[in-house]
Amino acid sequence: MKTPGLSDPRSRRRWIAALAAAVVVLLLVGVGVYGLISGPPATSDGDRDDLAPSPTVKAPGNSVPTTTSRLPSVRASDDPETFARNVAETLFAWDTGSGFIPLDYTSVILDVGDPSGDEQAGLASDIAAYLPSREAWIELRQYATAQHLSIETVFVPEAWDTAIEQAQSGQLAEGTVAYTIEGTRHREGLWHDDTVTSEHAVAFTVFIVCAPTYDTCHLLRLSQLDNPLR
Repeated sequence: MKTPGLSDPRSRRRWIAALAAAVVVLLLVGVGVYGLISGPPATSDGDRDDLAPSPTVKAPGNSVPTTTSRLPSVRASDDPETFARNVAETLFAWDTGSGFIPLDYTSVILDVGDPSGDEQAGLASDIAAYLPSREAWIELRQYATAQHLSIETVFVPEAWDTAIEQAQSGQLAEGTVAYTIEGTRHREGLWHDDTVTSEHAVAFTVFIVCAPTYDTCHLLRLSQLDNPLR
């Protein structure tokens, strides 16, 4: 009688099934860690992997957002650069453990949009590109993923000065200005009770309108992430 081995069809099938199960487990572990740091995959040609969500990092000298039941808010200001900074910090400040969803964080930014409403639809689309989708948010919540931004430089890009010179009379409201912001996106989450962190350089442009059109500044639009005016 032959001893059952890989030459036995039944033994071979069991061996293949066990190997396949082991591969699946390894893939799931890999996807879990990668998803925590990199976020969901791009969903369109205009999306980038670094737009995807992830965590908060403990950078020296920076306070790290903690889980709270309150949404962040954009502090009002009549100073253009200060307002641009406030928008940028709030745009990147989210926490999947807060009990809120991406639409809640979107509404916070829309609250400081142009009161005329002319750019509201476009601005909502801009913000969505900076936030995870609802499905990705649910996935990231399993890892207690949070994020915040540390700003390094803020400046009016030369390209904006050119745009102002070439704009037709009345095309831009008085007090409209663009600021390009460069900084680091910090992310943090938990993987099997271990803290997983990442840092990624980001750059983008915010378009705002201030006095004399309005007494306080308002947000018009956002550039694509990592495709700012220079």
